[in-house]
Amino acid sequence: MSTNWNALVEEHELAYLRGDLATSSPESYSIDEMKAISDGMFESTAKVDAALKADFKSLPPEAQGMLLDMLCASGCMTPEWWKKTLFGEMPNSPAEIEGTISE
Repeated sequence: MSTNWNALVEEHELAYLRGDLATSSPESYSIDEMKAISDGMFESTAKVDAALKADFKSLPPEAQGMLLDMLCASGCMTPEWWKKTLFGEMPNSPAEIEGTISE
């Protein structure tokens, strides 16, 4: 299934526009409205991150490596951010990777 990036980006921009409006005039919003706006921002970011990860994982390994190198060298975000976003939390040791230790 292909990601509709235009719709996803539009939704994300709207969520953050609502956040900007709410923080520029907080007295205009109830605490429940502020919470809903904040929740919308977190949900939108999670959707974008999930779509990035899914699209990345759909690439062949060689393309993943080249794209990761390019993203890390871009200066947009840190290499650690890209790795965490595209791979999730990285293991600290081989023992943390399921199925790699045989006893």
